[in-house]
Amino acid sequence: MPLRRTMLAVVAALLLPAGAGAQSLADYDYENLLFRGLGADWGYIWPSKVEATQVYSLRLDLGYLGPAVRIAPSLSYWHSRFKAEELDRLAERVSQLPPLQDQGVVLEAADLGEVTWSDLSLGVDAHLVWTVPLRLMTYLGAGVGLHALNGRGAVIEDTFVEDLLDATTAGLAIMAGVEAQPIAALRLYAEARYSVADAVRYPGIRLGAALMLPPRGSAAQDSGQGR
Repeated sequence: MPLRRTMLAVVAALLLPAGAGAQSLADYDYENLLFRGLGADWGYIWPSKVEATQVYSLRLDLGYLGPAVRIAPSLSYWHSRFKAEELDRLAERVSQLPPLQDQGVVLEAADLGEVTWSDLSLGVDAHLVWTVPLRLMTYLGAGVGLHALNGRGAVIEDTFVEDLLDATTAGLAIMAGVEAQPIAALRLYAEARYSVADAVRYPGIRLGAALMLPPRGSAAQDSGQGR
């Protein structure tokens, strides 16, 4: 299956820095995955085309695919206004499309009114996890995702301009984070993340908390890969 091959490629990329201690792909099996917890986080992003804005996410913890590699699907949403310079570019782009160009119509940014963009994304991350002093876990990761971008505006509603801004596109992300678990049922985490899609890219930070289930499966495996 394409998704299975994609995920294995992500896992392989994560394992490369592990050097001589890296395991073979035979050590990684989807049968190891099971639901361990659910987290919610808030963050801030700086997109390339719209104003900096807040982002909200839900994150599942599916445990470990194999030694030290954790799988975490997520659902994220953000919404923001287009930057002034991007509205200028959009107006210029629209003016170059027929039939406006044929009629000699030149749009200005003000003609488009306020235009917003939102992104609902579904992704799957793979985290390379290790423990550090002070009972903390740290991780580096990479992920793949699907972004549903939606443009809105009172002036452009139900026009071809709105259609230009709507897109469903694949994306990639890299991330680094730190986690603390003050009690068995609660995990706190902070993450820095950089996401890239076809139409937009953005760095961001996230702060969150997850409710965790009691450990299941091999206690030895969990003790070696984080709590």
